[in-house]
Amino acid sequence: MDSILRARPRFGQHALLAAGWSLHAVVLHRRLAEARKCQLTGLLGRDELLAYGDRLLRTGRRGAVHLVMLDGVDFKGINDRFGHAAGDAVIRALGRRLARWSTGRRALATRLGGDEFAIAAALPPASALAELAALREQLQQPVRYGRLTLRMDVSVGIARAADLPGEPCSRLLRGADAAMYQVKNGKAVFPYCASRADAYTETVNGRRAGRRGAARPEHAA
Repeated sequence: MDSILRARPRFGQHALLAAGWSLHAVVLHRRLAEARKCQLTGLLGRDELLAYGDRLLRTGRRGAVHLVMLDGVDFKGINDRFGHAAGDAVIRALGRRLARWSTGRRALATRLGGDEFAIAAALPPASALAELAALREQLQQPVRYGRLTLRMDVSVGIARAADLPGEPCSRLLRGADAAMYQVKNGKAVFPYCASRADAYTETVNGRRAGRRGAARPEHAA
């Protein structure tokens, strides 16, 4: 009986230690998550996009999965004419609009760097392209910055998992990136969805597969 009574405090200490470590782990996880977010937009980045997209692909509703690449048109012109603070205001506005669009949808909006953004989303196939067209219109609305009204077009490329059976999210992102440049360079008209050839292209806009903003494919091209 005495040994049981003596053991109780030790059990209590172990429980407190376990609770303390659990709380520490939660706090650490939150800090790491915050550290991974873009400081300008609050959006997560490429690694989280690929992980989220692969989770969507494993849900059994592959036909609904879309990867979307978005790239500003003449963003450099805004920086050159009005300064980097104005450019930052545009990037923040794009981030807010993408985050708002993703809320309530099975979607994750991310910033890949510069004026490049990407979305992984599960959208109803029948209405997906209409939803993305509406998003494109929202993103192209003027941004107020002080007394200035800043305007920027956005090029959008789409990759549908249904068009690329068996491919991982990294390959879908590669296809969406190639599709976006087809639209941006006037070789295709929005909404343009990536073909298998797009997903396996070796370069996009003259840059290699591992460039900033483009996922490195898991399979050899």
